[in-house]
Amino acid sequence: MLTIENEFEALAIEVGRQLSQRGWMLATAESCTGGMIAAAVTAIAGSSAWFDRGFVTYSYAAKSESLGVPAAMITTLGAVSEPVAGAMAAGALVHSRADAAVAVTGIAGPGGGAPDKPVGMVCFGWAFRGQPAATSTRQFAGDRASIRAQTVRHALEGLLERLDSHPIAR
Repeated sequence: MLTIENEFEALAIEVGRQLSQRGWMLATAESCTGGMIAAAVTAIAGSSAWFDRGFVTYSYAAKSESLGVPAAMITTLGAVSEPVAGAMAAGALVHSRADAAVAVTGIAGPGGGAPDKPVGMVCFGWAFRGQPAATSTRQFAGDRASIRAQTVRHALEGLLERLDSHPIAR
């Protein structure tokens, strides 16, 4: 039976393989997952060869202070928005030695949702050094634990999809 831990392990191993082939490092910028993506990748032995650091930026101030997300962007658009997720990913690159970054910001619940930003809404950002961030938004269902697990899965799968479109330099 495939457990969440096994699924995360398989995804993290493949992320590590892809990054290692490129000689790249990864940084994470997490809000609603509170470091679960970093935990998934650092559960892999040898991940220090391809994982630089993780930022857990749960508060608005942390997003601005640690990642350089403009406070006005958060105030205007809200922390749960694609522009903020993209700025988080870009900021993780600026404030690390990583070549690739993944960022998540969302509403894991059970409270905190609104009609325009319901519980389960998560915004993602993926960035590679020297390129603009790519973003997307997903709506997940379930309880807090389920939403956070789905977020980790989608973040890693999205990173793999984007790595596939970046050829390995020979």
